[in-house]
Amino acid sequence: MKSWLHIVGIGEDGLEGLAPATRAVVKSAEVIVGGERHHRLSGDVFGERVKWPSPFDALIEKLRALRGSGFGQSKLTVLAAMGGNNEQIFNGHAETWDHEVPSFNTLAVECIAAPDAALLPRVPGLPDDFFEHDGTMTKREVRALTIAKLMPMRGALLWDIGAGCGSVAVEWMRAARDAQAIGIEPRADRRLMASKNALSLGTPQLQLVDGSAPLALIELPPPDAVFVGGGLTNEVFDSAWAALKPLGRFVANAVTLESEKILMELLEKHGGELSRLAVSRAEPVGQYHGWRSFMSVTQWSIVKR
Repeated sequence: MKSWLHIVGIGEDGLEGLAPATRAVVKSAEVIVGGERHHRLSGDVFGERVKWPSPFDALIEKLRALRGSGFGQSKLTVLAAMGGNNEQIFNGHAETWDHEVPSFNTLAVECIAAPDAALLPRVPGLPDDFFEHDGTMTKREVRALTIAKLMPMRGALLWDIGAGCGSVAVEWMRAARDAQAIGIEPRADRRLMASKNALSLGTPQLQLVDGSAPLALIELPPPDAVFVGGGLTNEVFDSAWAALKPLGRFVANAVTLESEKILMELLEKHGGELSRLAVSRAEPVGQYHGWRSFMSVTQWSIVKR
């Protein structure tokens, strides 16, 4: 699932005033619709620029031509001049709306999903193809177990070290109200994917840091939980463990023998829990089906006492 329409407000400080996830979306957009001021402030972007059409309502048809919405049956109610002599109420459906309403109004939407609309739960374990990724990501089943061990809580901060496409950080933020996350990722292409995923899946507050642990951790605020999905070393653990708050959760996943060895050493020194996660999915094999196994993941988790 990929979001196709983003509504972005821009101030006099231009692109620099936007959150990183929002700025990435504007820069990667295929079509940018706005007034002369919007285009001037958005600076150097690659998308096709389209001016506001006249009349303004023509914008609706322009957007429909770019992509259809999946919630077209949603019921709309527009309330204008409420409590006044000219009070008006307009009712209709999103896909057939043809009312002309006063410019100052209150809009209420009863969202009704079409059969093919994507419904996204807050519990962790979103399908892998809901994320933009390059194949190296924490798979759905492992991600759900990882988030469970990290224990998202309201307002809690996660460090996602080696964030990749940001799947763990995004699901952490979706799982608890006001949860925060900082993704540390040295590759620019993966930070861009993480930015897009954060915006399309409802977590635009995700912060992304260009760098590698442990150096990139030095000036970050102390976390309530730490996840290491790749690049685990003893130095990375020592830095993250020292910064982790009391009762903080540390979870590391390993797929290589070298990383697994580090987890065994950490288990012997600090305790905690060590698990082996093996996932297989049924996939077509000709006219039949067979099991496709993913690489086993060794997971170590511990609560700081």
